[in-house]
Amino acid sequence: MSQQTTLADVLDAAEQLDADSQAELVAVLNRRLAERGRERVAATVQQARQEFVAGQCQPMSAAEILDEARS
Repeated sequence: MSQQTTLADVLDAAEQLDADSQAELVAVLNRRLAERGRERVAATVQQARQEFVAGQCQPMSAAEILDEARS
């Protein structure tokens, strides 16, 4: 059984890094979070396209989409 690393463990380890390494760690984490966000958007778009092809939704104008989103 593997031991889980807690957020506190990760923060403690990050505190041991020098300032430049901490900044690089933050940059890496930000890039990874952004990539995950892009992957979620791509998955949502793919699902919407599949629903459209399957006839589960109808084409709408931009105004209709905005009206529906506001209601």
